[in-house]
Amino acid sequence: MKYIAILFLATTLVSCGFSDDASPTVVEAVDYTAINEEQINAYLEANELESQTTASGLHYIIENQGDGDKPTASSNVTVAYRGYFLDGSVFDQSADGLSIGLDQVIAGWTEGIQLLNEGGNGVLLVPAHLGYGSFDFNGIPGGSVLVFDVELISVN
Repeated sequence: MKYIAILFLATTLVSCGFSDDASPTVVEAVDYTAINEEQINAYLEANELESQTTASGLHYIIENQGDGDKPTASSNVTVAYRGYFLDGSVFDQSADGLSIGLDQVIAGWTEGIQLLNEGGNGVLLVPAHLGYGSFDFNGIPGGSVLVFDVELISVN
């Protein structure tokens, strides 16, 4: 009987440590659209740049339109690029060019690269909703505006 009482007491203590209403914490996505727009506008002003903006919120500056073929959203392209944050710190680059399908990249690239012709180059200012969103991704903090200097080498 003594052992049953100890077993009952131990079971009661263990079961009290758990709650039926304990649920995993769910992290909600944050909408950075307005914040990113302010950040991009401040960056443009500080650097004395003028951009055009698409309906989706992508800011772009065409430095050289190029005169070759124009890619589509499903084209495979070769692009030389440098990706950096608004503070200038580089997170990725490929000077020799990266060959990739525009259907395999962030939405800001899919949309932005299509604005150039082969041989063209420019700058894409990609808000988080067209980049990696509101969560951290491979060293890129959630909500980040991404800046890309891009050159469309070829439409493959």
